[in-house]
Amino acid sequence: MQEEKKIEEMTFKEASIELEQIVRALEAGDLELEDALARYSRGVELLKSLRDRLTDAEQKVQVLIDETNPDAVTDTTAAPATNFIDE
Repeated sequence: MQEEKKIEEMTFKEASIELEQIVRALEAGDLELEDALARYSRGVELLKSLRDRLTDAEQKVQVLIDETNPDAVTDTTAAPATNFIDE
């Protein structure tokens, strides 16, 4: 496996793509146990980072909305899911 880029240095898109590749490799079931465990661990770290970034972005959007329209009520739970495909 190639040298891994530090998660905090990755863009959201890069982290999403790497996570998707890890999931596909694990689903294929062709990995040795040690490699599967290492990739799973990396995937968990990527997922945590992505969730944290989304939460931060949602909070920033909410602050901006509140500043521009203090009477608005925003429900982000109905926002569409974002799925990334191979590019």
